[in-house]
Amino acid sequence: MVGQQAASVAADPAAGSGYFDAYAAMGLLAVVGVLFVTVAFTANRLLRPVVHSPEKLLAYECGVDPVGEDWAHTQVRYYVYAFLYVIFAVDAIYLFPWATVFASAGYGAGTLVEMFVFIGFLAVGLLYAWKKGVLEWT
Repeated sequence: MVGQQAASVAADPAAGSGYFDAYAAMGLLAVVGVLFVTVAFTANRLLRPVVHSPEKLLAYECGVDPVGEDWAHTQVRYYVYAFLYVIFAVDAIYLFPWATVFASAGYGAGTLVEMFVFIGFLAVGLLYAWKKGVLEWT
């Protein structure tokens, strides 16, 4: 009897388990996740210190007193530096797959030309930023 059942399970792996077993495991995982988050937030609410002070009622709680103008001027060059960094960091990521493909047989010349075109576009963008004076800090 046990041998017949083992043979049928070996022939058809789905015969030994129900259709909804995988869904039940996912459902159980979802319930455990929701319970974990709920318990964590509840524990945080119950254990945190509650001290009301006038400083907490201020508009800024970062240590800077809210005095002066209500409009702060931010230099655009900080955003441009960050944007240029992101562009060149992402482009550097494309160099690693290129290096692995370039090492393979049969991809030498075509891959090298494509990479020079890619680096040329980067160089044109960097030259444009330099000519516009974006890279000067003062």
